[in-house]
Amino acid sequence: MHLVWPAAEHLPSYVAALEAGWSADTARAAVAAAEELERIRQGPEQFLAGLVDREARGEPVRLPDGSSVPRIPGVLRWMWDGEFCGSIGFRWQPGTEALPPTCMGHIGYAVVPWKQGRGYAREALAATLPLARAEGLRYVELTTNAGNTASQRVIEACGGVLHERFEKPPQQGGGPALRYRIALG
Repeated sequence: MHLVWPAAEHLPSYVAALEAGWSADTARAAVAAAEELERIRQGPEQFLAGLVDREARGEPVRLPDGSSVPRIPGVLRWMWDGEFCGSIGFRWQPGTEALPPTCMGHIGYAVVPWKQGRGYAREALAATLPLARAEGLRYVELTTNAGNTASQRVIEACGGVLHERFEKPPQQGGGPALRYRIALG
């Protein structure tokens, strides 16, 4: 598995994953997948361009409760092993490790169910940490649902240390969650 920047040559495999019911947005799943498919139908080039948004020029981010918040700089790469395997995104605010309260972490990832258990999320996370370091961050934060032991193992394998247990706010779907930090120094 390696990470690729979203490109037209990979788009059919990505669309197939969405049509099979996968979405990186686990809280909004089918709704988010349908929205992405519609954006792709309306303009695949524009869709792809919006996945790498270092200047935060894109549309607002829709939260699980349906509300929207301003976008912050971010990039998304796709996991690829000859076909689409999942995605990993990195978002930040220039000059600080702080994130807006509506942003649950610097890095988020999701692997399609038929490719899980192969170490792809760990590989993708490890390959994304240098991007955060290059932005001058001293650490990144990642959150996971309290019951998601697979994600906890991925984060811990990449140096993550449990920072806090908390309740996700209602606009993020609520429920118990864990926040990890990975030092980049």
